[in-house]
Amino acid sequence: MIPIEHFPVLIIAISLLSAFTILLAGWVNRKSCCLITIATITFQFILSIFILRHVLTVGTIRYWLGGWRPPWGIEYVVDALNAFVLVVILFLSLLVAIYSKRNVEQEIEAKKLPTFYSIFQLLVTGLCGIIVTGDMFNLFVFLEIASITAYALIAVAGGRALKASYNYLIMGSLGACFYMIGVGYLYSVTGTLNMADLRILLPPLYANRAVQAAFVFFVIGVSIKAYVFPLHTWQPDAYTYAPSTVSALIASTMSKVMIYALIRLIYSVFTLDFIRSYMGLDLVICWVAAMAIIAGSIFAITQRNLKRMLAYSSVSQIGYIILGVGLSPLSIWGLYGAVAHILNHAVMKGCLFLAAGAFIHKEGLWNIRDFEGLGKKMPYASAAFTIAAISMIGIPPAAGFASKLFLILASLEASQYPFVAILLLSTLLNLVYFWRVIDRMYFVGHGHGHEEATDGGESESELPLSMLVPMLILAALCIILGIFWLTELPLPLFYEILSDLGVSGGVTL
Repeated sequence: MIPIEHFPVLIIAISLLSAFTILLAGWVNRKSCCLITIATITFQFILSIFILRHVLTVGTIRYWLGGWRPPWGIEYVVDALNAFVLVVILFLSLLVAIYSKRNVEQEIEAKKLPTFYSIFQLLVTGLCGIIVTGDMFNLFVFLEIASITAYALIAVAGGRALKASYNYLIMGSLGACFYMIGVGYLYSVTGTLNMADLRILLPPLYANRAVQAAFVFFVIGVSIKAYVFPLHTWQPDAYTYAPSTVSALIASTMSKVMIYALIRLIYSVFTLDFIRSYMGLDLVICWVAAMAIIAGSIFAITQRNLKRMLAYSSVSQIGYIILGVGLSPLSIWGLYGAVAHILNHAVMKGCLFLAAGAFIHKEGLWNIRDFEGLGKKMPYASAAFTIAAISMIGIPPAAGFASKLFLILASLEASQYPFVAILLLSTLLNLVYFWRVIDRMYFVGHGHGHEEATDGGESESELPLSMLVPMLILAALCIILGIFWLTELPLPLFYEILSDLGVSGGVTL
């Protein structure tokens, strides 16, 4: 029996080996590529569950690669926070991989399937590596593995996706440069890149200009990758023109991992004491998040392409997580809301993009104005979209309501009442752009659209189960998670996260 302490490196090694296996197997049988991907991610997901259980019952896992003691060697560190994120990311990746089986066959040339799934698996490898590593430079390596594979997956659609991928490449490279400059500054001052060592060495150096510059470079670099407003300019085109499977994968997983990296840098490297040592820095973060929430929603309202609307909606939703991070030095509820929304938004946005892909797959519909009567043509996919949209709006007891409730409580506890108003306003804006889609699907087009659905249209049963089941699972989770977060069930996990991040205090519901 392999000790659980070895599981973090197994998750990376097996995934990396699988990526090359997929490419070789594809030369023999293209249909095997998707099956190998699903099997690999399923195995990774099972390992992640064992890791989370071990972390919560035994404690943090520390693995020294090659047996080299840090800071000379690279260390993988898994505590409650990244064990939780690892489970979330692998679960969403698994559902998207299952969904892709039939969807990719329609949107991508058959000869490209081995390459597609090989890169797909490499992207999952990079995301898992970002989550488990405890070394700043190793984080950069996995950051670039994830980014480069994302560029390729977006470009595989051809046409306008090529330009979108190129823009992403330029912006992503700038983000990588900013991050590496930050790494260089920290190493020049401390002589180490191990996160645990940096946490100990940095407090006496908070006034050092190199350390301050490193923090700024890190925040800007990772924010570009996470499309934090106003550094989001590459994201709308990338999400819009990428294959539906790729849009769902990067929207539900990649942005969450980048936000996790930002949280890890703030809490585990620089710590909250660094934020508190600069008067008003936490409020600057909050106001940037507030602008993202409002601007993203306004841009979403102006869109007619469904995937582009969802892309701008993601810009707004990332603002919620950043707002929670900004409020966390003032209220524990801020961190609670940020962590909760990492899971909630991954599930909600994953469901929405899978539904959007289903509309394109079966009906060839991109434009919201063409959605007349879609609720009758595709009842299950439309219902999944509607449930996820209701959750995004924040109607109780859905998951989105729980996230907003925690952030409102954080704003009230911190006496930052303008953010309460912004959260309430964002709910109204969310209602505007989601309701026009729901209205079009269910309440418009009872004439011509209905005739198409009953006479010439295909039945919902003709949508492959491999596409339908992941959507319905995520739609159900939009409700289940809302109830889950509003009970005391997640509190032991959250207390463990607080302890690992060095945050004192507690919350009760």
